[in-house]
Amino acid sequence: MLQFPPVPSWDAMHPLIIHFPIVLLLLTPLFVLIGAVVRPPRNSPYMMAALITLFLGTSSIFLAASTGEEAAELADRAGGVNAVLAAHETLASTCEILFAVYSALFAALFLWQWIFRSRQSRIISSAAPLVFLAVYSVGLAYLVNTAHAGGRLVHEFGVHAMMPQDNSQPGSKPAVPPPEHREGE
Repeated sequence: MLQFPPVPSWDAMHPLIIHFPIVLLLLTPLFVLIGAVVRPPRNSPYMMAALITLFLGTSSIFLAASTGEEAAELADRAGGVNAVLAAHETLASTCEILFAVYSALFAALFLWQWIFRSRQSRIISSAAPLVFLAVYSVGLAYLVNTAHAGGRLVHEFGVHAMMPQDNSQPGSKPAVPPPEHREGE
């Protein structure tokens, strides 16, 4: 019988949540680039898609950081883990700030283009998003370095989330044997 796996605790949610902001924030520049190339008003859906992916990525980066802070409290700090974990936390905090600023900037750019869409020149409709992408690339560098430090924690040092035991899966052993199999009774 198919059933849902157990819901992990907040500190164990980090590996499940962290991939969303990475993907969304790496996908956003694609929509911005298409929006910069396509002439207005046909670029509007791409700019809207960029705004939505940026907002979703930014909000999920705050969730991921929250779960990461909880997971870090349980991490074994042996060897070089402490230094990499500290770098990972610092980079993640910087990403939170940068992408919050980028979200506000892009929302302003989107609103500016929407309000002044009839008087927009091709240079403004293309140049402003391209300048935004240049600035955004700094955040992407931080995001990739944050992900790399997290990957080092997992793959180099073996840091992992504590998942709850689920004894209802086929092939798993129950914690306590059924009454008919207990010895000494």
